[in-house]
Amino acid sequence: MNNLTMLTDLYQLTMMNGYYKSGISEDTLVFDVFFRKNPSSGGYTIACGIEQVIDYIESIGFSEEDISYLRSLNLFGDDFLKYLEGFKFTGEIYAVKEGTIMFPNEPILRVKAKAIEAQLVETTILNIINFQSLIATKASRVCMSAAGDPVMEFGLRRAQGPDAGLYGSRAAVIGGCIGTSNVLAGKMFDIPVLGTHAHSWVQKFPTEIEAFRAYAKSYPEKTMLLVDTYNTLKSGIPNAITVFDELREEGYEGKGIRIDSGDLEYMSKEARKMLDDAGYPNVKITASNDLDEYAIANLKSQGAKIDVWGVGTKLITSSDWPSLGGVYKLAAAEENGEIVPKIKLSEDPQKINNPGYKKLVRIYNKSTGKAEADLLLLDEEIINEDKPLKIFHPTYTWKTKVFHNYYIKELLEPLFVDGNLQRERRSVTEIKSHVEEEKDSFWPQYLRISSPERYKVDLSEKLWKLKTTLIEKKKAPALD
Repeated sequence: MNNLTMLTDLYQLTMMNGYYKSGISEDTLVFDVFFRKNPSSGGYTIACGIEQVIDYIESIGFSEEDISYLRSLNLFGDDFLKYLEGFKFTGEIYAVKEGTIMFPNEPILRVKAKAIEAQLVETTILNIINFQSLIATKASRVCMSAAGDPVMEFGLRRAQGPDAGLYGSRAAVIGGCIGTSNVLAGKMFDIPVLGTHAHSWVQKFPTEIEAFRAYAKSYPEKTMLLVDTYNTLKSGIPNAITVFDELREEGYEGKGIRIDSGDLEYMSKEARKMLDDAGYPNVKITASNDLDEYAIANLKSQGAKIDVWGVGTKLITSSDWPSLGGVYKLAAAEENGEIVPKIKLSEDPQKINNPGYKKLVRIYNKSTGKAEADLLLLDEEIINEDKPLKIFHPTYTWKTKVFHNYYIKELLEPLFVDGNLQRERRSVTEIKSHVEEEKDSFWPQYLRISSPERYKVDLSEKLWKLKTTLIEKKKAPALD
């Protein structure tokens, strides 16, 4: 990842300058990174991008060229620019493990740092976490619809720019895809790269069968043929079978065919019958063509004979939900040496943040190992797992639940302390495995593609009282 120090909104820098001029740049601020709605009206979100946040934080620093550009804006004095020359992040960041399943209003990261440092990192952290979490979640939904069938990510050419293509491929594999068509992503993140040939390959040759033969000659052990350039059932599949016969005579077996257009349900059923009748029950049928979780679920419900799914545009762009909408909200600030909770009010109750320096725990049933609820607490609160734990809905407070046979897990763990990294780096494969473990720890109703059951995310009584008190104090007086 390139140095992203200057990848920020101008107002971050003007606020930093204001803190500096006001003599409060060294004061401590606490921010939470969270989102308010799950993508695609789903039941969950996969936190993704933590490794790139690490890259960003470790590389922060203003170059001479950066300082020169900022000077040219005529917004900042020489003393502030001189300060930026030695800038680095020295604060604290706690974060969930990348690949953790998260829910609205839960902090994915908690930043505690000098005001001037905490302000700078907002934009880039949100840029990284919002996009990758969105795509990882979309990929997870697509893979869940595929119900165990392999899903390949094919979206690079439709991604909204090179970075979206690159980090979208990473996130898609973390979300569940078996690999990507993106060669640079394969190189950078050590993930499988996949692909065969395009329609242009077939069009280049005088006949379809000559194109198939040439491809099979080049890749006899991995022959997968795109059969819909001219006519899938009348020429594509018959020609593919002929080439598979020729390969078999040479001691090789054809691997598969791909259908990229037409009625995929009908075509796949006919293709399966033709391949089976020809003695190729093990040849896989791959389908592509503007697929997403809804199209795949529909095709599977119709009994389509598709073994592998190639998903591109609608995955890499998350076409039905283009932004996660994660936010970075001030939760506490240092005043006279004390950390004081802060709250932002809104006409929309969903936009009122949870104040204070907090932690997040997940409550599991000891008998089943399944997650049953999450609880936000103030950091100093301690849960005694030997005693029953009662939680209540933060709005409908009469709705309560008591846990007896349970254990808890704290989700926010040190990422940086005093500016120093506290975790070992993890590979995409390791993060993907964590996603699968996370999904296994939830009951299916919370992960459904459509109409999922709402997972409980509640506040401790102490945090709820703090929030309620601050709301009452900050409310504008009623007008006569």
